[in-house]
Amino acid sequence: MINQVFFFYFAVVIVAMSLMAITRRQVLHGVLYMLLLFFHIAGLYLFLNAEFISAVQIIVYAGAIMVLFLFVIMLLNLREDVRKKQFIAVWPMGLLVSSGILMVILMSMLTVHIGTKGVWGIAQIERATQTVAVGTVLYTQYLFPFEVASLVLLVAIIGAIVLAKKRLR
Repeated sequence: MINQVFFFYFAVVIVAMSLMAITRRQVLHGVLYMLLLFFHIAGLYLFLNAEFISAVQIIVYAGAIMVLFLFVIMLLNLREDVRKKQFIAVWPMGLLVSSGILMVILMSMLTVHIGTKGVWGIAQIERATQTVAVGTVLYTQYLFPFEVASLVLLVAIIGAIVLAKKRLR
């Protein structure tokens, strides 16, 4: 019973914080809600006995990525852009595109992973430790998606540099 209460708490707070992060008018407030979201996701991982993933969540996301977000916000000075109405007019198209992408991702997840079990059992993970299990699966079975995620992050960094250079001129 207590497990369901904690899981329900984390699920509700994660959904609420994600909605708060994307609906705030002030970008800095959205980033702070995202920080709370990352800590609650780490708590959910901890609750699911994934200590390594929880630590990575706090170190990488709550630490490094949030600092990067704050740096980009301060660098771009988004206060001027929030006042403009150019972002408000195109939100229905953005909602439609993001909903379509979400549906494609959900459908691909449902068709691929339903009924499949992983090769790592609980006893094997306890013998080899979580770090070895995650590293082995990540760099063997999921190497291509890992590299694609690296390229997506690289493109985001290049985009941030291009935006920053336009502001400096």
